[in-house]
Amino acid sequence: MLILSAPAKINLALDVISKRPDGYHEVDMVMQTIALADQLIIKNHHRIELTCSHQRLPVDSTNLVWKAALLLKEETGFVGGAKIHLNKNIPMAAGLGGGSSDAAATLIGLNQLWGLGLTRDHLMDLGLKLGADVPFCLLQGTARARGIGEKLIPIKSRLTGELLLVTPDIQVPTPLIYRKLQLSSIISHPNVGKVVAALEENNLQKLYSYWGNVLEEVSLQEFPGLSSVKEFFGKYGLSPNLMSGSGPTVFALHPPRDLVNPFLRDLPKGWFGCLTRFGSSL
Repeated sequence: MLILSAPAKINLALDVISKRPDGYHEVDMVMQTIALADQLIIKNHHRIELTCSHQRLPVDSTNLVWKAALLLKEETGFVGGAKIHLNKNIPMAAGLGGGSSDAAATLIGLNQLWGLGLTRDHLMDLGLKLGADVPFCLLQGTARARGIGEKLIPIKSRLTGELLLVTPDIQVPTPLIYRKLQLSSIISHPNVGKVVAALEENNLQKLYSYWGNVLEEVSLQEFPGLSSVKEFFGKYGLSPNLMSGSGPTVFALHPPRDLVNPFLRDLPKGWFGCLTRFGSSL
């Protein structure tokens, strides 16, 4: 039996460069692993079985965990299976890469459990077939991501610490946000190169000066209720703050300790919130 952690990610910068002929977007991002994580419990079994602590999450072939297991079997010809239980702690469809991280943990766990001996690079190539964020979830840490998110350059970040994270009960479909994005109308882009430098220098103020997420404005326009999340952070003086991915999750770095408990107690009903920190490993 294996027990694996599948950590969430946040975006410390997210820029969209162009739209490709195949419909995907070229991006330039900085991604950061955080300690908030799902947990997978994996045992050998004669076929693939998936259960989950969250009743709303499908446990069939539409789940990325199931898809990852099938892909690994197809790639290697392995004839056995696995019984996988997913303890879901990361909010779903939140811009935190929860499903991608679950898939990454499945690839790592089954590679070990089944004795397949695949390298991390091989697993990353396979992971890309499951989703653009899966290679980063296999790499973890801090990285600059280009292409559709699969071209990864690790960053020697010196930034550590805690962050407050809030996910409201609003569903934000990522494909919709990308469809609504008008590249010509983007006024303010993050300076990704300077964000990388700020992380390497552990310069928080420099990070704030150059970070950003070009999807945030689109998400706020399409889902006006998201402005209440930004306002909630502002109520506690937690500015600057940033949306992760296409949302709806918003986070603030290095919150004052005396604000954390009142902030979390005051969250509206149905909102998820937690204090977490940078870094984790599978």
